[in-house]
Amino acid sequence: MIELTLQKIPFMSQIPVPVHYKDHPVGEARLDFMVNNELVVELKAVETLLPIHKAQVLSYLKATQRRLGLLINFNVPVLMRGVQRVIHSND
Repeated sequence: MIELTLQKIPFMSQIPVPVHYKDHPVGEARLDFMVNNELVVELKAVETLLPIHKAQVLSYLKATQRRLGLLINFNVPVLMRGVQRVIHSND
């Protein structure tokens, strides 16, 4: 949040996202960040990113009707190695 603010990049944090099952609301999740109202960013600090982490980002993209997300794992020696780009196709 600090770096985004310093760089004057518009963002929102901890955005509530409704969760649905067969068009019925069943709860709520929270996005870590929405950058410039376009990019979903999910932050992790885990030993290894797992398929469930990518599925989480894909769910957020679908729920927010966005196409591009970043999954960032801070538990790596070099941060760039912890960044995964996630794209939701509108099929």
